[in-house]
Amino acid sequence: MPSFFSRLLGARAPERKSSRAMLSLQSMAAPQWTARNNVALTRAGYERNAVCYRAVRMVAEGAASVPWLAYEGRAETPEHPLLRLIERPNPSDTSVSFLEALISNLLLYGDAYVEGAFVDGLLREAYCLRPDRMSVVAGRNGWPSAYVYSVAGDSVRYDIQGRGIEPILHIRLFNPLDDIYGFAPLAAAQTAVDTHNAASFWNKALLDNSARPSGALVYAGPEGGHLTDEQFERLKQELEENFSGAFNAGRPLLLEGGLDWKALSLSPKDMDFSETKASAAREIALAFGVPPLLIGLPGDNTFRNYEEANRAFWRQTIIPLVRRLQKAFHAWAQPGFAPFRFDYDADRIDALAQERALEWSRIGGAAFLTVDEQREAAGYGPMGKPAK
Repeated sequence: MPSFFSRLLGARAPERKSSRAMLSLQSMAAPQWTARNNVALTRAGYERNAVCYRAVRMVAEGAASVPWLAYEGRAETPEHPLLRLIERPNPSDTSVSFLEALISNLLLYGDAYVEGAFVDGLLREAYCLRPDRMSVVAGRNGWPSAYVYSVAGDSVRYDIQGRGIEPILHIRLFNPLDDIYGFAPLAAAQTAVDTHNAASFWNKALLDNSARPSGALVYAGPEGGHLTDEQFERLKQELEENFSGAFNAGRPLLLEGGLDWKALSLSPKDMDFSETKASAAREIALAFGVPPLLIGLPGDNTFRNYEEANRAFWRQTIIPLVRRLQKAFHAWAQPGFAPFRFDYDADRIDALAQERALEWSRIGGAAFLTVDEQREAAGYGPMGKPAK
């Protein structure tokens, strides 16, 4: 029984094609980037890229685990109302889920929003709002005058009062080109995320095609013989339907009528997608402030060991982020409370335990300091008195 190739080439037709290659090669096209908006970036990064997802989770989980402290003057107030609010912000959230959502929004969108719920003028609950549903209304002076939260066609407007605790706390990362919305680390990592995803898609497509490179069907018929346009299009259609995809992987070709298969192999350099993916993954981790060593990425020798990388991660990424959140909550809630300040409990952070031990040894070895002076230098109050 003749193959479909012989059936295609059995009848001679007017000669039109001048090229002998039956499978055209795709030339290098312009790169395709994810749309420059936060929702599209979140789908391409957080939802479809394991490195981005893990980096965001590491930062959010680490920052949410840091214990908060509150002080009124020099006295610690463990029962401060705001600490209780952070511990249980609303009936659906705990401090961990609330802060994780807040920090994740900040990393993915550059903005984080908190809605305050008031009872008799007192702040009682706090809710983390989705940034993709929030829009900021600019006033005549260009600064925010109101916030509009839209869900399923309904909108709620929160006007900025200019006194007391505002209904919305807006935390944003610095954006040099926008006075209202922040700039997300995910946006800075867009090129690396798209490159990493493209390498994964390429590898997946290669596996779907039996892990073999493309080739070309060459027509070597009678001298001066060529395929017609109709034969050319039918041949391409038959190849796509019968010899492409994972289901047809390994299916042999039966060539007749002067057709010859020429495999087009790629050099090892062209096939080295693992290094391309690793380089893009390191850039993604860098944008979120996570040492690549902590994510298990190969080829990173910046840190001598895991412990050093972990300390750098906490000192350079987690702690500054916690301080940013505490400063934002302090500035937002200050009008409704007596003077206070937030701090964090460094003694309960395992990653900084070695640094704290060295600090205590250094202070304890200062013989020229009294016991109370040593306690004050370590962050504690005098003997028999509460910590400052």
